[in-house]
Amino acid sequence: MTSPPPPPPRAPLRVLIVEDSIADTDLMLRALGQAGFEPSHERVESADAMRAALVRQPWDVVLSDYTMPGFDAPAALAVLQAHGSDAPFIVVSGSVGEDTAVAAMRAGATDYIMKDRLQRLAPAVARAVADAGVRRERRRLEQQLFQAQKMDAVGRLAGGIAHDFNNVLTAILGAVELGLLDAPQPGPLREELEIIRDAATRAQDLIRRLLAFSARQVLQPTVLDLNHLVSDIAKMLRRLIGEDVELVLAPDAVLGAVRADAGQLEHVLVNLAVNARDAMPQGGRLTISTTNVELSGGNSSPVPEGPPGAYVRLAVTDSGVGMDADTRAHLFEPFFTTKPRGKGTGLGLATVYGIVRQSGGHIAVDTAPGRGSAFHIYLPRVAEAPEPAGSARAVVAPAPGRETVLLAEDEQLVRLLARKILEQAGYTVLVAAGGAEALQLATQHAGPIDLLVTDVVMPEMSGRELVHRLAEQRPQTRVLYMSGYADEAIERHGVLDPGTAFIQKPFTPAGLARKVREVLDEK
Repeated sequence: MTSPPPPPPRAPLRVLIVEDSIADTDLMLRALGQAGFEPSHERVESADAMRAALVRQPWDVVLSDYTMPGFDAPAALAVLQAHGSDAPFIVVSGSVGEDTAVAAMRAGATDYIMKDRLQRLAPAVARAVADAGVRRERRRLEQQLFQAQKMDAVGRLAGGIAHDFNNVLTAILGAVELGLLDAPQPGPLREELEIIRDAATRAQDLIRRLLAFSARQVLQPTVLDLNHLVSDIAKMLRRLIGEDVELVLAPDAVLGAVRADAGQLEHVLVNLAVNARDAMPQGGRLTISTTNVELSGGNSSPVPEGPPGAYVRLAVTDSGVGMDADTRAHLFEPFFTTKPRGKGTGLGLATVYGIVRQSGGHIAVDTAPGRGSAFHIYLPRVAEAPEPAGSARAVVAPAPGRETVLLAEDEQLVRLLARKILEQAGYTVLVAAGGAEALQLATQHAGPIDLLVTDVVMPEMSGRELVHRLAEQRPQTRVLYMSGYADEAIERHGVLDPGTAFIQKPFTPAGLARKVREVLDEK
C-alpha cells in the first residue's frame, strides 16, 4: 500500500494586522491558513504601534479594519505611505460602504474585503502580494538600468576627454623629464620642474582612474591564482593600514583560477584596504578571504545581474563604522565621497567598480551602520591553470638605436616631443602629421624604414589604414601604435589584437624609447 503524497509546503506570509478585535484577527489568520499560507503576524491598533512594527521588519501585506477607537484605515494607510513601504494595504471591515471603499482605493489601498466574506481574503492577498513582487522587480530593473545608463554616460565622457587630456599630459610629462635631464641639480629650476612633473603625474592618475571606472582602460589579463596575488600584496597592505588594524588572510586551499589583470586587481585591493582603514579610526580587523562559489542567477543570487555559473569570490571585510542605505546607494558613483573636503577624490570605489566590471565580474556590498562593511567581488572561474609569475625586470636605461623611424602623429605637441625623444636616442626620424604625409615620406625615402610609430586615431586616415598601405611598399617595416584613447575606441580600429605593439599615452621619454627598442629587437 503506497503512502499518500506529502502535503504541499505552506507559503510563509508576514502580515501586519491593524485591528482592535483579537477575535477578528484570529478569523483572518484562520482564513489565510486554510488557503495554504503560513502567516506570521503582529497586531497593532494605534499609529505609534504601527510605525514601530514597520521599523522592526518588512511586511508582505497590511490588513486593516476601517474604523477603530482612535485610529482608522485612512490614517493607517497614511502611516504606511509615510514610511515608504510598498506592502499591499487591504481594508478588511464589516461596516464599510461602497463609496467609502472606493475612496480608500483612490487613496492607495490595494483592495477591500467584507468581514462576512473572508473566503475572498486569501485570493486577494495572494494576488496583491504577487503584484507587489512584480512591481518591485520592475523597479529593481529600472533602477539597475538607470544606474547602468548613468555609469555609461560618465564613462563615455571619460573616454571622450581621455584622448585630448592624454595628448596634453604626454607633452607636459615628456618635456619636463627632458628638462630634468638638463637641469642643474640641485637648484630652483629643478625644483620647479619637479613640481610640474608631480602635478602632471597626479593628473595622469586621475584620468586613469576615470577610465578604470568607465571600464574603458587597456587591460592585460592573465590566468591568476588570487591566493598568490593576495599573499604577495599583503605585506604592502599591512604597512598601508597601520599597526592598529589587524590584517587577516583567509584563503581557500582549493581555489579556482580567474582571468584578470593582476595589476588592476592589486589596485582594487589597495583601494578597498584604504577605505577600510579610514572606516576604522580606532583600529579594528580587515579580513581578505577567497572561496569558490556557484551563482544561481536571479533574485536569490547575491548579484542578481550576474549570470549563473562558477565564480571565485574575493571578499574584503572590515569591522568599521559601516554605511547607511543612502551612502550605499551612491557608493560607486564617481566623485561621491564621505571623507572631509580635500581628503579624497571620490574615485576610489568608482575605480574598483570599473575594474571589476571590465574583468567580467560583479560586486556586492553588505554594510550597515555600526557593523562594518563587506565587499564581495565575484570573478568568473576558468579551467586553465594559472600562468607562472615572471621575475621582475631590472630597471635599466633604454638602449639607444641607429635605425630609421617613421613617426605619424596629428597632435603637434606630441609629434615634436616624440621626435626629440627618438632623435636624442640616436634614431633617424621621418616626421609626418598624418597618414597621407607618412606614405609620401616613405615613397621619397631611399633607405630602409625600420619602424613605423603611428597614432591610432587620426583625421582622414587611421593608423590601421596607414599600416596596411605602408605594408604594400615596405612589408619589413615593424609597427608601434600609440594612442590616448580608451580601449573601446582603440579596439574599433583593430589594434588590440594579441601580438600588436602598443603604447598608451601619456608616456615618458624613457618609456617610449624603451618600447621602440623592444619592438625593433623582437625576433
